[in-house]
Amino acid sequence: MSSAASTSELEEEKAGYEDRLRKFLKEFYTREKEYKYKAEIKEMVNEGRNWMYVDWNDLYIYDRQLATALQNKPDEMLSYLNAAIYSSVLDFSPDYAEEKKEFFARIINLPESVPIRSIKSDYINKLIMIDGILVRVTPIKEKMFKAKFRHNIEECNQTFYWPPAGEEIKDVIEPPQVCPICGKPGNLRLIYEESQFIDYQRTVVQERPEEIPPGQIPRSIEVVLTRDLVDQARPGDRVSIVGILRVVPSQSKMKPIYDIVLDANSVLVSQKTLEEVEITREDEERILQLSKDPWIRKKIVASIAPAIYGHWDVKEAIALALFGGVQKETKDKTRIRGDIHILLVGDPGTAKSQLLQFLSRIAPRAVYTTGKGSSAAGLTAAVIRDKKSGDFYLEAGAMVLADGGVALVDEIDKMREEDRVAIHEAMEQQTVSIAKAGIVAKLNARATVIAAGNPKYGRYVEERSVADNINLPVTILSRFDLIFILKDKPSAEYDTMLASHMIHVHKEAENVTPEIPVDLLKKYISYAKRYYRPVLTEEAGNLLRDFFVEMRRIGSESQSNVVSITPRQLEALIRLAEAHAKMALKTEVTEEDALEAIRLMKVFMQQAGLMTESGVVDIDALMVGKSKSKREKMMLIEDTIRDILNETGEKCARIKDIMERLKGENISQKELEDLISKMYKDGIIVQDRFGCYSLA
Repeated sequence: MSSAASTSELEEEKAGYEDRLRKFLKEFYTREKEYKYKAEIKEMVNEGRNWMYVDWNDLYIYDRQLATALQNKPDEMLSYLNAAIYSSVLDFSPDYAEEKKEFFARIINLPESVPIRSIKSDYINKLIMIDGILVRVTPIKEKMFKAKFRHNIEECNQTFYWPPAGEEIKDVIEPPQVCPICGKPGNLRLIYEESQFIDYQRTVVQERPEEIPPGQIPRSIEVVLTRDLVDQARPGDRVSIVGILRVVPSQSKMKPIYDIVLDANSVLVSQKTLEEVEITREDEERILQLSKDPWIRKKIVASIAPAIYGHWDVKEAIALALFGGVQKETKDKTRIRGDIHILLVGDPGTAKSQLLQFLSRIAPRAVYTTGKGSSAAGLTAAVIRDKKSGDFYLEAGAMVLADGGVALVDEIDKMREEDRVAIHEAMEQQTVSIAKAGIVAKLNARATVIAAGNPKYGRYVEERSVADNINLPVTILSRFDLIFILKDKPSAEYDTMLASHMIHVHKEAENVTPEIPVDLLKKYISYAKRYYRPVLTEEAGNLLRDFFVEMRRIGSESQSNVVSITPRQLEALIRLAEAHAKMALKTEVTEEDALEAIRLMKVFMQQAGLMTESGVVDIDALMVGKSKSKREKMMLIEDTIRDILNETGEKCARIKDIMERLKGENISQKELEDLISKMYKDGIIVQDRFGCYSLA
């Protein structure tokens, strides 16, 4: 067969495909008998775009052969589809078609998403769809797609664009061997300023945390974005990308090893959280049926880590955290978080890590990390440099990857101090701000934080406050809505039941099943978070308000005049009540929900708040790290040191003299030494010589 004949056949094939695709755009209509793509083209012209979405399913319904060809021969078929869009726009608005010249089809909804881990050589040069998390993004660059050359010889001296129409520069700018105008070889000079460029951006998409097999490192793939696709997503966003899988040289062009890159055709950013949990109509019916059970909340709590004995209040709080409160945003864009943060502090062997590991399996979206293996950059975001190009990447950390889900931080007390500071903003403002290497960005980190850690002294010391027992700054402690102290105290009755339960679990491991199957519970949580935003009723609001006011009154009227509760705890109460209502798929927060939130808050305050001599809860022990009584004693010590220095004229006051003056103030020798040590660490006093102090 001659080359002329083959060219003719290719032209006929191209014309045939273009004609069929033009008919598809013109004739395809929805169930409502509306011509979908006619309306899309009209909307595209009105909005001044040169691209439009084309649903693969629509093409499959209209012509299976076209849809299959699009997947197997994407480069050719996309060029035909783009030409068909141009023709359709030309019929609708000739002036607009001439102005834009080029139009692009953005393909969405391929029949199946290929897991990043499963991408192999079979998919090279095919159109595929991937789902994942955008973890790295480079700044936008400009890529030359049409080079303009001048033929620098006297006989020609003409300019022309290269490569020819319908083609683009791929990896290297390669001028033609001869001038396409005069046919002579010679000096071809590239004219940069008159060449044509498009926006270009390189990104990296990683597997979603819930898809990574246990013990495996997350896989990722480089994705190239061009034209209108650049900057459509930012690190931490969950994306669905359709593109053509291409190969690029890995090191040297002469070596047969190649890397794979996805040349993106369309990018869709997941706007809703938890939509990756697929809920069928049958699942929805089971969920709604389950919600009608009057004991549904008890069953949900009983389904959390059934192999772990006891800890009912802790499990209930964790269940509430999984459902979460309702996030709100005011008209001035002030965001009020709905996520409930929980801290578990306990003696060794109280199943803290086991609880967190179970949550990583049951939460619809969860990221598990440990304090010792996490840096500030790994928790929030990092700016790293690409070895090949020297570009700076913005890479998302654990808190950003957990956006819309749960961040589980085990061994939080083992984190370095400079790393712990990184989660301050993420816990309260629910964002991660970064300013490094010229990259200034703010990423979403709307995640519930459930953390666990051991007490500072190995075991929890009853005589000391919660702030003294936990090796965490009070700025982080105050951001947790609930703190639970898990103590390992010998008790004949409890120990017998615990041992019996553990022996049963080991003997009948396969028969230890939760009240609600894990898959169904995961879907139930996802469904509740997706569709329910319970609103506070007047009765529930009054109950929470009265509790807040009463606690404040009791604290202020006590002899020590302490702060029993702060507005932070009131906000936590509202979130807990909303989550309690959401658990039963209720649209309103009732008195029942408010009462349970108050009960849990009282449990937390009794465990974590420091009790004063009069038995009143002093929340300042947690909020600022010092109880009111301790603050007053520290001020008294400071005044005593000042008096001694003024009266004696000495440079410093000895502990013996300070103790002598404070004999009637109910401060023991041990407490005085502890308080002076604390004041010295805080920089309130300085030590001139051993055992002798002056004011800073």
